[in-house]
Amino acid sequence: MIALKQDIYDIIIIGGSAGSIPVCISLLTALKKEQTVPVILVIHRMRNVVSELDTLLAKEAGIRKIMEPEDKQAILPGKVYLAPQNYHLLFEEGGSFSLDYSDAVHYSRPSIDVSFESAAEVYGKKVLAVLLSGANADGAKGLSLLADIGAECWVQDPDLAEYPAMPAAAIAITDKIKVLSEEEMKQRLRDL
Repeated sequence: MIALKQDIYDIIIIGGSAGSIPVCISLLTALKKEQTVPVILVIHRMRNVVSELDTLLAKEAGIRKIMEPEDKQAILPGKVYLAPQNYHLLFEEGGSFSLDYSDAVHYSRPSIDVSFESAAEVYGKKVLAVLLSGANADGAKGLSLLADIGAECWVQDPDLAEYPAMPAAAIAITDKIKVLSEEEMKQRLRDL
């Protein structure tokens, strides 16, 4: 197994939908407390309802705080961010977030595709992108774009995902991604 070097990534982006929250918590617990790469979570959530997903994820993963960024907020080293409900999460040159309220993509806002595509534009191949369980194809196109430019791209093994549609969609359009189990992803994150 090839060990990953933390200094080769500017950001880690984890995208997921239905069935992804337990795996997301598991991956967050695998990250070292002293890791300096910012982690961005783009998780589909219901719109217009009160959500405490940031608090739940932080508590379950043993992280002090997970932040929902505001528009133009700086992306800080070692922090974990959760895309806000009902906004697409984009990245800007110079290391800040941009929130966008344009149309939903694959019925989703935030859209994983939108965040992956924005990360490709700003960070290029210095991205580690992970796509987890979900019931639609959001994230597949963006993950394929990242893989094409040389970013490290992982997808949860659809045979082990609660909802296999999302990872299966990515596998169907590119062979440049690594298909991994939850345990394999955790081990690779520990090796960062």
